[in-house]
Amino acid sequence: MSSTALRDSAGNQLGDIELDDAVFGIEPNVPVMHQVVTAQLAAKRAGTQSTKTRAEVRGGGAKPWKQKGTGRARAGSSRSPLWRGGGVALGPKPRSYDQKTPKKMKRLALASALSDRAAEGNVVVVDAWSFEQPSTKAAKTALSALGVEGRALVVLRPEDTNSWLSFRNLPEVHVISDGELNTYDVLVNDVVVFTNDTLPTKTASGALRSAPAEAAFQAQTSNDEVAS
Repeated sequence: MSSTALRDSAGNQLGDIELDDAVFGIEPNVPVMHQVVTAQLAAKRAGTQSTKTRAEVRGGGAKPWKQKGTGRARAGSSRSPLWRGGGVALGPKPRSYDQKTPKKMKRLALASALSDRAAEGNVVVVDAWSFEQPSTKAAKTALSALGVEGRALVVLRPEDTNSWLSFRNLPEVHVISDGELNTYDVLVNDVVVFTNDTLPTKTASGALRSAPAEAAFQAQTSNDEVAS
């Protein structure tokens, strides 16, 4: 297994921590990452644009003029797409842009993105954040002490409230829960910052989860089995 430095929030090295090669040590699969990111961006589209067809435009029920004898072209409705104020032919309608992406493909893409960041030395692991109270200034100082430059993705546990409140106002920092870690956010940021608790590993089922998240998942699974 490859390893990286384990540091505290002041930037002091506490030792080394091993990184799971199945997550941080694979050959990045660029086509898979491209397909997964494309699907993520497509899923963000609202798909609410809409135009009215000739059947939906108000009016136009009466024939504008008689069929023959006027010298004009035949017309059955003033709401034809050819007329001003008429309907729109083949216009957009509300739809979903979601693309179906297999779970294995998502996992491979995420592992590829993390491996790419690890190969560049842009994966930082902190033992734990020590914010006694929310402080954006302290968060900025901590990132500076860790040598984090550029856009940073900070991965936190949902219950780490002080850290969430401290990092969220920094314009170059994107905060995300360990359960929501995804390929797009890893690739769009220069550095990924984990804590010891949020560092992902590959589970027996092939999923990428941090140790606390896997324990919670196993507990929930056991409860569901007992209930059934």
